[in-house]
Amino acid sequence: MNYFILTYAFYLGISIALTIWVAKVLFKNGRIFLVDIFHGNQDLADSVNRLLVVGFYLVNIGYMTLVLREEGIIQNTQVLIEVLSRKLGTIILILGTMHFLNLTIFFKLRNRARAEKTIFARVEGQQTFTEPK
Repeated sequence: MNYFILTYAFYLGISIALTIWVAKVLFKNGRIFLVDIFHGNQDLADSVNRLLVVGFYLVNIGYMTLVLREEGIIQNTQVLIEVLSRKLGTIILILGTMHFLNLTIFFKLRNRARAEKTIFARVEGQQTFTEPK
């Protein structure tokens, strides 16, 4: 049995499935932040959301293919599981890091958007400057 091919197949299958799942969660739940950031402009928020998902796929799948090759000898099922564990653990850590990076960016953009709403308030048809809290 060729353990390399089996390892690659499991690694790619599981990694791609995890990436798709995380991307769907980010796409669905990130939309509300983007709508708020873009002051209710849903078309712009949806467009940016789709672009973020494409970038997410490109980065993750690109990394997966870069680290696909295994240099060691996979001589039995135990080594296969150990190699898969190491490779999948790395992918999961990267997905988690990207998730928290996305959250951090969304929160910063959302806070900035809210601050802009506070700074420029309309008073009787004129824009006036108000101090942010």
